[in-house]
Amino acid sequence: MCRWAAYTGEPILLEEVVCRPGHSLIEQSHGATQSKTAINADGFGIAWYGERPEPGLFRDILPAWSDPNLRSITAQVRSRMFLAHVRASTGTATSRNNCHPFAVGRWSFMHNGQIGGFEQLRREVDMMIPDGLYPHRKGATDSEALFLVALSEGLDEDPKGALERAVGRMERLSRERGAAPHIRLSAAFSDGRTLYACRYATDEFAPTLYHRWSDRFGGRAVVSEPLELGQCWDEVAPGSFCTFDQKSVQTLPFNPVAH
Repeated sequence: MCRWAAYTGEPILLEEVVCRPGHSLIEQSHGATQSKTAINADGFGIAWYGERPEPGLFRDILPAWSDPNLRSITAQVRSRMFLAHVRASTGTATSRNNCHPFAVGRWSFMHNGQIGGFEQLRREVDMMIPDGLYPHRKGATDSEALFLVALSEGLDEDPKGALERAVGRMERLSRERGAAPHIRLSAAFSDGRTLYACRYATDEFAPTLYHRWSDRFGGRAVVSEPLELGQCWDEVAPGSFCTFDQKSVQTLPFNPVAH
């Protein structure tokens, strides 16, 4: 299982989430406390929004704790919206194309979890991706496939409904020909204006998800694990879809639907 963190609000240096907190994302890359594995060493990535609608993207296969470029970049780049991820592979190769976040146009997406039996379902999952989006299929992960299917389901017009339909299609396939647990999911994605996050599972082990507003920074962090142990963070309940827009938070039920 992976660990990730996202931020939306007044522009801050990326290091304020990725490096500086006591339980920062880099700390979680070798010392996660709420994950199946404490080590997330199969690459890392950051997508951040700046002057253009499309996000910048930096990904590599080194463990996050051992890449000096990551610390240097996060100490210099300031952003109002960014997604950061450290990866623990569930079976696919350690390669840059398999590192999160993924980006298409103005959208960025990252995921923690699994589709049960994905190795046996990969060809059928890939066939869900329409021809117009398939050139963006650079890697081999279920996460990237889920993102592309959600785009095909109307992410631009209906972010919640598009992800519900995409997850529903994959859940149905896993129930028919895959393996349990069929879906475990925590995901964050953005179009550069609004940050969205989701927590869902077909069993009782939905990956953890929290958020917290900071008056100091004028923004909100949305994370797999709290960035400072001992702080008060709001936990997102399983089966929830959250929309973070400025200081407001909207939480709705997440109900995947197959069609």
